[in-house]
Amino acid sequence: MEHIAALLLIVGCSNSMTECRELSVPVSVFETAEACTAERPFAMGDVQGQAQHVVAKCLAVDPALEDDYDQIVWNVRPDGSLDASLQISNVMVASNVARREKDYLGQQ
Repeated sequence: MEHIAALLLIVGCSNSMTECRELSVPVSVFETAEACTAERPFAMGDVQGQAQHVVAKCLAVDPALEDDYDQIVWNVRPDGSLDASLQISNVMVASNVARREKDYLGQQ
């Protein structure tokens, strides 16, 4: 199984930096942080024209938590810098597979 060491996040914003959205790139996960850093300028070049201002950041992935991350939280500051991190939400899902089926007459 391939381990992910870094995730490339690219965000495109309006010129005023008030409207921003994530931009997709063909490759966004990397086995090393160095590979992500090396790819970043090329990926930014690929998305030029999709937004007036483009910012990108390589986010470190903890291999022990790789499957647990479920959120990318990011913010573009007015000066154009990108704050971003991978996070794990506190949502817990529970189910009971041994649940007894209710019949039509016994439902209440």
